[in-house]
Amino acid sequence: MGRFDDQTVLVTGGAGGQGSSHVRAFHAEGANVVIAGIDADRGAALADELGTRARSTPLDVTDESSWSAAVRAAEDAFGSLHVLVNNAGVQNPPALIESTDPATWSRILDVNLTGTFLGIRAAVPALRRAAGGAIVNIASTMALGGTAQYAPYVASKWAVRGLTRTAALELGRDDIRVNTIHPGVIATPFIHEPAAGATTAIADVYSPEPFAIPRLGEPTDVTGLLLFLSSSEASFVTGSEYVVDGGLLLGPALQRETA
Repeated sequence: MGRFDDQTVLVTGGAGGQGSSHVRAFHAEGANVVIAGIDADRGAALADELGTRARSTPLDVTDESSWSAAVRAAEDAFGSLHVLVNNAGVQNPPALIESTDPATWSRILDVNLTGTFLGIRAAVPALRRAAGGAIVNIASTMALGGTAQYAPYVASKWAVRGLTRTAALELGRDDIRVNTIHPGVIATPFIHEPAAGATTAIADVYSPEPFAIPRLGEPTDVTGLLLFLSSSEASFVTGSEYVVDGGLLLGPALQRETA
């Protein structure tokens, strides 16, 4: 038996680098999975690959009616919704605050913050109908400190932290737990490809060599924690934040001399 037998999980950005890892793992643990996102072709291809217990649905996380349709699609296909993973996110091209286009600022906050807010708002009635469940918001280590030239992204992810804690307080008595994961630098196209409007990818200027675990993270590093937080094993955990960064936030590790 799997940890998520007879449960339905909706993952936003579900066909992306981290999202597809999450979707595959939930499905392997017995869940019905709903792959939600703007890339309908990739979502449909992943659903076809997984076969039974998998559906793809279009979702623009910035649009309230799109959210309503996605939650309705999950319930229509599988009868109920038990877990929401707010995974969809976008990055801004690096720029100083004084050079950041207000339209870029608005776009990043619309997707990363308002999209998460609308997701919680749309999913809560369905989670209540299922007698409880879990919401996990994927934030970033950038939500735990400042990062020059990434003001929109940093601000959006900091705000997700406050939104998560508030939601946890409001929903705990409904047996709905809300937690946040803060990934570090994870080896996905998000890191290896330049953001829209940028010419340099984060991986081109970042080296994990000084840190405690000197490698880029893998999507599965995040997925394992996500499964725990979404499961009954974490039934007493809400409003919490978990960092998956290989020690990046700790600072440089002790460098041992080699013989």
